Amino acid sequence: MAESQENTRRGRGCGFGCALILILFVGFGLLVALALMEGMGAFSSRTGGPLGGLFPSRGAVYDVGEDDAPDMIERWSSGQGEAKVVRVPVSGMIMLGDSAWYAGNANTVLRSIRRATHDPEVRGLLLEINSGGGGITDSDIIYKALLDFKKAQAGRVVVSLMGDVAASGAYYIALASDRILAHPTTLTGSIGVIMQSYNIKELAAKLGVQDVTIKSGDNKDLLNPFHEVKPEQKELLQKVISAMHERFVSLVAEHRKLPKKTVAPLADGRVFLAGDALQHKLIDAIGYSADAQAAMAELLETEAVRVIRYEEHVTLMDLFAARPGIGVNAAWRRWLSEAMDRRLMYRWSW
Repeated sequence: MAESQENTRRGRGCGFGCALILILFVGFGLLVALALMEGMGAFSSRTGGPLGGLFPSRGAVYDVGEDDAPDMIERWSSGQGEAKVVRVPVSGMIMLGDSAWYAGNANTVLRSIRRATHDPEVRGLLLEINSGGGGITDSDIIYKALLDFKKAQAGRVVVSLMGDVAASGAYYIALASDRILAHPTTLTGSIGVIMQSYNIKELAAKLGVQDVTIKSGDNKDLLNPFHEVKPEQKELLQKVISAMHERFVSLVAEHRKLPKKTVAPLADGRVFLAGDALQHKLIDAIGYSADAQAAMAELLETEAVRVIRYEEHVTLMDLFAARPGIGVNAAWRRWLSEAMDRRLMYRWSW
């Protein structure tokens, strides 16, 4: 009798457990199927289709393509003025593209600027910068996007507010601003270019690792970590770096309305405290968020501004295939990627 009852309990337990596992399995499969359908555009209505916004549309907001005016969620951030201003946080390493999963939010920054550019109601951008810089071309693309934003509609302005750090490529971006403010504790500057690599020749020899490189010319494997860099190769790279540095210095002189001979001594890679940056006219004022909004209102000749921000649509598909700038940001992967990256950088090396 006892044995019969025990068997009955086991049967019930197995039945419930098996049913639960089956439900979970079917549910997970349904989520995967829906995510794949969303990724292929099955839910493409403006409101996100029959699932009520679970799969939001990524179509164009205006009569342009998704890349020109990305479909992003608009949130009211602060202020109640008539002038519409978009707050754009710029944080972390400035790196664009598919490889930027280990970087900061540069992809979202660029998408936000482009979205704002095609919104005729937006009169200004408020950049909140907290970055040590990043790629040369990446920084320049965002800088150009800011200029395009102002060019697209007369009377638009850009104001930058610096956080802990706004150095190198981050300062490069801020140059497109009509006014630059820094917190009292900000470090900025680091005007310069850097290219780094590692030489593991001696370590490889101890480990018995040999380099096998087949190349078409003597300079095809510049900065090969298994070989010393020849003096003539250093000279080649230095010419490239000097040219990029010259562009940086010229833009600082142009936007800050300073003679190049005044900027040149400041452009040795050093960082400045906010007070020193103000003294050297690299920034316009020291203040906080309220001061930046006041500066924006002053430039727009209005009493107050209404600040909004953009957010990315995050869908189930992103759980399986993260988009650039949206997904895992593992510290060790970021460190490894930076260590192996040999591109020219407008980046503070600290």
